[in-house]
Amino acid sequence: MEKDGYIALEGMKQKDVLPVKGVAGVHPFEIFGKASAQSNLTEGGILIMPSSRLLHKEIDAMVHNQEFTNQYPHSLGVSCGMPISDLPLAELEKFTPEIHLPKDFDEFWERTLAESRALWKPPILVKVEEGITAFDVFDVTFSGFQGEPIKGWYITPINSTPTVAVVEYLGYGGGRGFAHEHIKWPAAGYAHFVMDTRGQGSAWGTGGQTSDDHGSHPHYPGFMTKGIDSRDTYYYRRLYTDAVLAIDAVRSLNIVAADHIAVTGGSQGGGLALVVSGLVEDLLAAMPEVPFLTYFRRAVDITPRAPYTEIANYLSIHRDKYEAVFNTLDYFDVLNFIRHSTAPAYFSVALMDTICPPSTVFAARNTYAATTKMEIFRFNDHEGGQGHHWINQVNWLRSL
Repeated sequence: MEKDGYIALEGMKQKDVLPVKGVAGVHPFEIFGKASAQSNLTEGGILIMPSSRLLHKEIDAMVHNQEFTNQYPHSLGVSCGMPISDLPLAELEKFTPEIHLPKDFDEFWERTLAESRALWKPPILVKVEEGITAFDVFDVTFSGFQGEPIKGWYITPINSTPTVAVVEYLGYGGGRGFAHEHIKWPAAGYAHFVMDTRGQGSAWGTGGQTSDDHGSHPHYPGFMTKGIDSRDTYYYRRLYTDAVLAIDAVRSLNIVAADHIAVTGGSQGGGLALVVSGLVEDLLAAMPEVPFLTYFRRAVDITPRAPYTEIANYLSIHRDKYEAVFNTLDYFDVLNFIRHSTAPAYFSVALMDTICPPSTVFAARNTYAATTKMEIFRFNDHEGGQGHHWINQVNWLRSL
């Protein structure tokens, strides 16, 4: 989908606002101010900015084009970071979300998991080379939702016996890729289990290998509204079940003690880690990074970028389905799972995040039933702490 943006400078006449074409498949611009009814635009310098850092060069070159700067000599360029536009940090720290908990929430998830566990089969591990010599690498197939096969990687150090396994869930649109892309945790001495994401794996990275052979009523492109007419058909019912049964698979291998399993992931993967922390007992730890899938009712209202905008776009067409959609989403909101969490959790949040707004992350941290720690990255967008934070995670996990 192509989306256009505009470059507008303080003092620029409304008729002189410059249109900038978007890029197919990318939403490069978000408007942070609109032309007023008067002759000039609202104050504040550049009123729009690219939401994708990848387009910085192209846009900056345009803004600094000689002809452009001759006409608008006070042009300062275009910022590529999202300004802090959510609540102030002091308010975030004490932010209390409004909880919408369905009366039969626990019953629904107990039934969902019991139905799939009844179709469970032992995981299949096939040792592969994958060009790696310092670790043992296994191509994994395990039973997920309704016994359907889910792919994964299991990677472990060759010359040591891990005492902790780290189960990792992946970000939206990505798949398990290649084994060599997942060797940090084994390099730190941990057994590492990576769950592929059903139906995803073609938006970034090096691909996924798990299908999602379930149809859907008409939905907005992506996964956020796939099957959303009903809690029973919604895509995330299947994915959340896969995530829980990944823990069952790891425990069945007797790799480590059943209570020595930590869960982690970024964005969608962080949301899955939190869901699992609320549905699985006796985990060692949860390490959600800039988690997605939390506080849907706020996130859909305030978030300018996908994937939450898939829901907003769907509702812009299906105007009569607002209540039905959010009634379904209440069964999948992280906030309703983590009231049961018992494992300590190490959160991270980026205060300039345009995909998972800080208030939705703090909503989860402030609702989480067990002990928590929060790492705050003040000047980062959705990339969060990246390699810096992984070191924090390793040190924290070793301290438990």
